[in-house]
Amino acid sequence: MKKIKVMLLLAVSTAVLAFGCGKKEEEPAPEPVVEEVTEQPLEEIQTDVAEEEEVDPNRVEPPAGKKFSTLTGEVIEKDVYGTRPIAIMLPTDKAAQPQYGIGRAGVLYECMEEGDMSRQMAIIEDWQGIETLGNVRSCRDYYVYWAMEWDPILVHFGGPYYLASVTTRDDVHNITGCAVNSTNSAPGSNAFYRTTDKVVPHNAYTSGKKLTEQCENLGYSLEHDWSNFTAEHFLFNRTGGNDLSSAAGSFEATDISLSKAFPYTKSSLHYDPESGLYKKDLYESKQIDGTTGEQLTFENVIIQFAHYEVRDAKGYLAFQDHDNTHDGYYITKGKAVHVLWNKTGDFVPTRFYYDDLSLVDMNPGKTYIAVVQDDRTVNINGTDYECKNK
Repeated sequence: MKKIKVMLLLAVSTAVLAFGCGKKEEEPAPEPVVEEVTEQPLEEIQTDVAEEEEVDPNRVEPPAGKKFSTLTGEVIEKDVYGTRPIAIMLPTDKAAQPQYGIGRAGVLYECMEEGDMSRQMAIIEDWQGIETLGNVRSCRDYYVYWAMEWDPILVHFGGPYYLASVTTRDDVHNITGCAVNSTNSAPGSNAFYRTTDKVVPHNAYTSGKKLTEQCENLGYSLEHDWSNFTAEHFLFNRTGGNDLSSAAGSFEATDISLSKAFPYTKSSLHYDPESGLYKKDLYESKQIDGTTGEQLTFENVIIQFAHYEVRDAKGYLAFQDHDNTHDGYYITKGKAVHVLWNKTGDFVPTRFYYDDLSLVDMNPGKTYIAVVQDDRTVNINGTDYECKNK
């Protein structure tokens, strides 16, 4: 079989159904070693570390003194590569737009919450110099398990009862503007401030400087824990790009509507062939970064169908973050292809595979991931697509 490069962890936790909800109104260590393993079917993928490292003679190396970003695969400074990103919770509410700093996200997640409203989680590297971030909203526990893949500082404004069990873990470093529902703890709350341009709860902001100060106060390391972090999260195609022309079953994907997945925001993306990027809309208008005034753009779009449950009478949801049974679509360069995904532990990356079980080789650049309930559909170029592997 074809050989692939992946980072494997020494320990994997048991697959669980991640539960999370939140109060909507309030809201040096050695560098990683890359092991070479032989690809196996999803259900047989193991997490044993290879005994010896083999050097790939075709491996593309970054320029001297630089590194390839874990988030985007693009060339970045070496010190940025070694610094933990932030995972910051940002609302999609119409009254909360625009968001400041969201355009800096290397990876942007969007997923449903209670009340048919989606929320976003932006993974941002090189964040310490950002002057305005937010507005910041509450978190749900299933976002935390996606965040943990990136070894980040989690930034949020409180959350509900279900969130407490994960944000109080010693291996989860979070900064929150208010206590998580049933707890009295609000670590780093001095990082946040209110503005007068929007009404509560849409006016809580922070900055890179304030977050850095609170990390120091709380004893949070700003450097990656390489023993618990997979540096090669995505497999990036660095040798000419991937237009999916050779991918079996690929099809045209220039217009992506998520209105049936996220019915309130009607999130959508449209391909611009000139730039080779997907431009994102909210509420059928451009979704922009308030700092730059520029529309959000992405080289890669992933539709990730996931099992979910409604956990209580208030409509709070639970998503199964750890799984190897569900599927989705990888979209880039105006094309889409069916993919499978798996995640086997808290700190283990979510991996995306073609139907032949080879890893998806993504184009370097920013990635948007829509986590979609597995009984909803997405529309690509006028055709509805549903989860095939429930």
